[in-house]
Amino acid sequence: MSEHRRRSSGRTVPSGSDGTHNGGRAAARRAAPSRRRGLMDYPRAGRRGLRRWLPSWKLVSGTFLLFVAGLLGLFGYAYATTTIPGANPDTQAQSNTFYWSDGSVMTTQGATNRQNVDLAQVPRLVQWDFLAAENATFYSDPGVDTQGMLRAVYHMATGGEVQSGSTITQQFVKNTYLSQDQSVSRKLREIMISLKIGRQMSKQQVLQGYLNTCYYGRDAYGIEAAARTYYHVHASQLTVSQGAFIAATVNEPSLLMHADTDPQAKAKAKARWTYVLDRMVKIHKLTDAQEQQYLAAGFPTPKPYTPSAGMAGQAGYLVQTAEKYAEAHGSLTDQQLGRGGYQIYTTFDKKKVSALSTSVTAMERKHLDPQRRSADKDVQVGAASIDPSTGAIVALYGGPGWNKGHWTDNADATGVPVGSTFKPVDLAAALDHGAVFSPGQPAAPVTPDSKFDGDDGITIKNRQGQELPDAKDPTGLLHQRNDVPTRWGYITLRKAMEQSVNTPYVQLGEYVGYDNVEGEALKAGLLRTTLQYDTPGFYIGTSTPSAIRMADAYATFDDGGVQHEPYSVTKVVADGRQLPGFDKPKGITAMPASTADTVTDVLRGVVEHGTGTNAQALGRPAAGKTGTTDDYKSAWFIGYTPQLTTAVSMFKEDPKNAGLQSMQGVGGYAKVFGADMPTEVWTGYMTAALRGQPVQQFPPAPQLSQRTDEYGAPSPTPSATAAQSTPPATPTAPATPTPTTEPCHGHGKHCVSPSPTDTAGTTAGTGGGLLGGTTGGNTAPAPTPTAGTPTPTSARGRP
Repeated sequence: MSEHRRRSSGRTVPSGSDGTHNGGRAAARRAAPSRRRGLMDYPRAGRRGLRRWLPSWKLVSGTFLLFVAGLLGLFGYAYATTTIPGANPDTQAQSNTFYWSDGSVMTTQGATNRQNVDLAQVPRLVQWDFLAAENATFYSDPGVDTQGMLRAVYHMATGGEVQSGSTITQQFVKNTYLSQDQSVSRKLREIMISLKIGRQMSKQQVLQGYLNTCYYGRDAYGIEAAARTYYHVHASQLTVSQGAFIAATVNEPSLLMHADTDPQAKAKAKARWTYVLDRMVKIHKLTDAQEQQYLAAGFPTPKPYTPSAGMAGQAGYLVQTAEKYAEAHGSLTDQQLGRGGYQIYTTFDKKKVSALSTSVTAMERKHLDPQRRSADKDVQVGAASIDPSTGAIVALYGGPGWNKGHWTDNADATGVPVGSTFKPVDLAAALDHGAVFSPGQPAAPVTPDSKFDGDDGITIKNRQGQELPDAKDPTGLLHQRNDVPTRWGYITLRKAMEQSVNTPYVQLGEYVGYDNVEGEALKAGLLRTTLQYDTPGFYIGTSTPSAIRMADAYATFDDGGVQHEPYSVTKVVADGRQLPGFDKPKGITAMPASTADTVTDVLRGVVEHGTGTNAQALGRPAAGKTGTTDDYKSAWFIGYTPQLTTAVSMFKEDPKNAGLQSMQGVGGYAKVFGADMPTEVWTGYMTAALRGQPVQQFPPAPQLSQRTDEYGAPSPTPSATAAQSTPPATPTAPATPTPTTEPCHGHGKHCVSPSPTDTAGTTAGTGGGLLGGTTGGNTAPAPTPTAGTPTPTSARGRP
């Protein structure tokens, strides 16, 4: 009944013991279920005030573990997705270093002064200098050092010694694979790559790469360049003390590089050097006693800093000559040299190169004034100096320098006719082969005392007795000219050489024969590509060998008939290994010693009382020959002493006009002869180059008992031993060249001396310079003339 009444009344009345309203709410609270807590009880349920907001230890540890797991996941992802990039090309670029003959650095070639070395070439304790300074735990860490980075931050924050927070591996990675910026992303990549490098490369490989890629100041990249610039030694020769300083430069190269002159830099360097030695003791690589020895010896002050002159002055020409030789004689290619990393040791003598350049400059300052005299513009000089006993090129002058815009090496350039300096080759050929004075007769002996018609304008006969034609002459015959129309009559070949008379030597050449004279030139060291074709002018210097090759030919006379291939490189080293192919060339017997010594005796007369008397200023025995060509387009002097052979050429080449230009008016001279400015350059250089060397005498000339004169020469007196050109029934055969027993250049085995058709040596090449050098002028050989119509001479062989 009561339940029905409650419903019918329209409301429900909670039941309870007392039936009141409050009792019902309490019962409801007791009966309601508790609220469930989630994974993160924060703010904390059931807590009031500050306790509600303090996290529980479970929450803290859980959050930390979650954070660490996230970092590890992120790290793992970053490590997995990081790849080791290709090495920065700039860090792989190396320079080629060229050395003077005394072993000092001549210049470096390349944008980066770097020479990579193997780790084995760096002394072990010098390696530890770097590890002590930068990363003592290198051999045990995985490539990164968290403690080291934190320690570096602490030291810097507290004002202690500045330390690198990066390991050796990290620095290697930064140097080799990454940029030098300081962004967080770059640092993270550095760490990832360092860890991978630490797993993929050995510690030795990493340390070697680090030493070769660090910048040490003074434009030196890599420890080899640093050793050279700071102490003038190779990395393999560094001491522990020197290594400690070089290791110190890595942190502050721009300051410490001036430790030789700047007191502040030296003080800083000394403090850092002392720190490195202290660290070496702490890591047990040096004893206290050893450290005290180094400290007592004092700070190893670097050598004075001399920035590289690069390719200025003669350096460009010297490098060019050495590179050509290296490419022609070794296993090197132009592409390999271009990649760098080679140490090229040359024959160039620093003092002699300087002396030659100084002599040229002195002559130019004395005689040439292009601002005031237009004729003096575009005048050029080329010169080369050779040790006659070896063929080593000790000096050359290629021009004013690449830095002056003159790129052609005048010492190795061809295209400049040599004029009368070719006459000694004619004489040597005559001494070796004799001359055919009458058709059908065997060659008769010739000596310097053989007489030939020296008059101007005479006709020239060939070995068949025919007068040579000249279509341009009204008579149809060639009338050979001298420089002046002096009526010499019949004069000896010695006298004709001394006074540079042409007609006797043109006629002599025809009687000896082109093949024999050309062969003599090749054996003496000239290259076939520079020799003129068979015309009368060939015998008085229309050929265009380089100054290097002419010096080498005269060096053959100087060394008693032994020809040495001119060379400029003694050794090439790459990666610590000496490359094969650069042994000193062996001499080849080109002509009998009697022939060479006779030529020398005649050339001594040129200096003593001929056209070369200006060379007497040298003040010691000398032999030489002047040479000047038609219209004074080139002038030469080539001379030698027993110790040194030097060729000097002078010519004028206007860049606006093809071909050589006349030097008339140059230096104020109406006519420019080889006896003038070229001889002055030669004398000035030789005086400086031979200063302090003993005065040596030439060997005496042999006595040649029988000679033959040209037909028509005055009959000899009864006491004379000359024979008329009509040959005797049984003429004495001329001496023949002695075959060599030394290895041949081209075959590397025993061969006879080159025949008249052999090339001389193995350096012949396009262009005809020392190694196929560029053309120094535009005087190219004319087309071969039609048989029977020889072209008249284009060179008059002036003094």
